[in-house]
Formats: sequence, structure tokens, C-alpha cells
Amino acid sequence: MKIINMLFFGALLAGLVPAAAQRPAKPNIVFIVADDLGYGNLSSYQAASKTPTPHIDRLAKEGLKFTRFYSGNTVCAPSRCALMTGKHMGHAWVRGNAKGKDGLAALRSQDTTLAQRLQAAGYATGMYGKWGLGDQDSQGAPHLKGFDSFFGYLDQTHAHDYFTKRLYETAGGQTVEVPVDSAKYAQDLIMDKALKFIGDNHEKPFFLYLPLTLPHAELRVTDSLMRQFQNADGSSKFTPETPFEGKNHYDSQAQPHAAFAAMIHRLDADVGRVLDKLEQLGLDKNTYVFFTSDNGPHKEGGADPEFFNSAGGLRGIKRDLYEGGIRVPLLVRAPGKIKPGGIVNQPWAFWDVLPTLTALAGTATPKHIDGLPFTPVLNGKPATRLHDHFYWQFNENGLKEAITQGDWKLIRFKQQGTPEILELYNIAQDRSETRNLARSQPQRVAALRKLMLAAKTPAENPRFRWDSVEE
Repeated sequence: MKIINMLFFGALLAGLVPAAAQRPAKPNIVFIVADDLGYGNLSSYQAASKTPTPHIDRLAKEGLKFTRFYSGNTVCAPSRCALMTGKHMGHAWVRGNAKGKDGLAALRSQDTTLAQRLQAAGYATGMYGKWGLGDQDSQGAPHLKGFDSFFGYLDQTHAHDYFTKRLYETAGGQTVEVPVDSAKYAQDLIMDKALKFIGDNHEKPFFLYLPLTLPHAELRVTDSLMRQFQNADGSSKFTPETPFEGKNHYDSQAQPHAAFAAMIHRLDADVGRVLDKLEQLGLDKNTYVFFTSDNGPHKEGGADPEFFNSAGGLRGIKRDLYEGGIRVPLLVRAPGKIKPGGIVNQPWAFWDVLPTLTALAGTATPKHIDGLPFTPVLNGKPATRLHDHFYWQFNENGLKEAITQGDWKLIRFKQQGTPEILELYNIAQDRSETRNLARSQPQRVAALRKLMLAAKTPAENPRFRWDSVEE
């Protein structure tokens, strides 16, 4: 053994052993999350899409497309909490979008994130886009949750403003407000910083988290981009248009269809910029690129999910627990590691991302989470473990819950002081959830109702307690 080691060491000094054989390099990870992007807004999922996405489609052609992947929730903050902590809405700390200076909408010091785990594994960690899990003075601030660098928005309300005077950045071990030129498109500023992060860290393993705000309302793009979706006379190429009158923090938009299409186009182009940067630096063959969305499509700010068939034939949109509100795209590309053109029909969810990425990084799967790693699936092998069921909870205007087990899905609606409403669907035979089978399948309803109760614990966070309507 000593002789072999001496021979190897001598060959290493002589340059006879390739660097790749000296120590396997940990893969880089780029995780892109679009904001309120529908399952049907990508041409890789809906061939007849009115918004072609050729750069994002590359991920499907050169990697894997998941057909039944689920977000953490049907709105922003809790969905991102599930992504970062590996816990579903029956156990997560943040279970809704409510905010407040009391810090209850922020992650706690004891909530260990995906970024913290990768940082501890030797990764450079950067986030560029929208955080949504704590302001700069909370325990959920990005610099306390595993990010070496961050630039973007801290909360979802501020993220409505694409031409803003301020953004946030990590600097000197703190997250601070920084002034920006309000004449510049925030997406441009964010993407420039993200691409610089790749360049600055190309010689070490890195985790780039890109929670981009497109196509989240309000519907705003630069004038030059908007003109690409208008005719020569300035009219929209996406008629009929119904002008949106500004309200609820959203500005007026005379041509919301054209603006929305322009935002999808811009999102797609920026994904292409990431892929180009990786290739230019020779990193693409050692980089996993993931692309998904935080929940289903929205209709705020003039957005029109029906016109664009944004849910791709699924029922529901953002704030629904029907499939259209929680089933989202997932595409994964890693040339040389993932075979091109693969399809994954097994169900997986946001809480599975944390153990999957830690496995890619070579660290142990953490305990006391709900997620399971789908790492074997990326390598073309069967998963070592599969979920028995999936659970969601949404607490705006009463309580909504959903649970799936195999092809069956139970949705529960409960308002304070009123009887619960239960709906049962076979989502394999009835993808659009049009046939409620609850009356004809009482035993299955009872079994899933019992499983739903067992899947959750009462919310620890007092901001997200609805004890009077939970049961």
C-alpha cells in the first residue's frame, strides 16, 4: 500500500495524474425559482404556449422534466420556507404570507436552511432575487441563514416594484439597504450580480439560489422590451387587451397581456444567460441547474391566467390547493450527469429539495424533516424511498388543506362556525379535478381525512394559528 501511494504521489508531482482524478470535485448547484409562473407558461410543458421559452426548454431537452412536482404552498413565503427547511406545511414555522415587525413571519434562529447546510459543506453561497423569509433585523435575515452574498428584495410587497429606489445586500456580515437607480429595471441589476457571483466563484463549489421575481405582478418591463410585443402602431400583439386600473399596490397597465408575455420572455432570456455563463467558464458539466416556480399562476395586477392557459389545463391558480395552485414545473440539467430528454412522473415536492441537494453535495441527509432525496432519480435510478402521501395547508380566509396518496387527493375547506367541505378527486383519471367523488367514496374520504389529521401538528407560530377552524 505504501509503495502504491508513493507511486501515485510521484505521478501526481510529475503531472501524470489528471487533476480530476486527484479529488472528485463537488458539483455546483444553480437553483432558479420563478415567481407565480404557471405550469402551462413554459413551452416545454405546453407545446401551444403563447409564450415560447426556448432557453428554459433546453433544460428539458438536455435533462429531466418532472410532470408531477409540487410547490411548498400556494403562495410565496410558506412555499419558500418548505424549500429552505425541508418541512411541509404540517410542520413548518412559516405557514402563510402574513408579515409583521414582530418577526413571526421570519425564520427563527433554530430553523436551519438549505443554504446553511451547503455553506457548512464548503460551498460559496449566493442569493439574488426575492427572499421573503425575514427582514434585515430579524433572525431570518439572509446573512444569518447561510448566504455569503445576497442582493435583491427581502419581502414580497416590495418585490412588486420593478423600478425601485432601494434593494438589499449583504455587506460586512449584515444585510443592509442600498440605494439603486430607479430608472433601471431591478431584474437587470439582480441578474448582473448573479452572473458576477458565478464568475467570482468559478474555482470553488458554489450554490447559486436565484429566486427571481418574474413574472410576479406588477406587470412591468422596460420600454424596449415592451415594444417587442407591440405592433408598429404601439398596439398589443396579444389581443384582446383589457387595461388594468391600478390598485392594491399595483400600477395601471394598459396592455397587461403584452407586458406579461414580455416578462416570460425576459425570464427565459435570463435563464439563457446563466447557461451561457456556465459554458463560457467551462462549468456546465459540473453544474446542476434546477428550474421551478414557487406556486401556480396569479391574476393580480392585470394578469390573465385564462388567456395564457397558465395552469396548463389544471384546475385552479395561486391561492388554490387544486393542482393548478400547487403543481409546478421542475426541470433539471447537468450535462454528462443526467441523460437528456428524461421524464419523471413520480410525485415530488419542495420539501424534497433540501435532502436532494445536500446529497449532491456529499453531506448527510438531515433528520427531523419531511423531505426525501430524489438524487437517485437524477442519476437514472429508482428512488430509494418514496412518499406515502403529500400534505398542504393554507390559512387565508379560513382553512384549506389538501392531501394526496397515490392518485387520490382530498381537499378540505373549513370556515369558522360552519361545517367542513370535503372534495375527493382521482388526479390520474381526472387531471383537471372536475369530478368530486366524495359522496361515492366515503370510506376513502374517511381514510384520507384521518391521514390529513395525522400529517400535521398545531402551528408553533402564533401568527399562523387558526385553532378555532383547524378541527
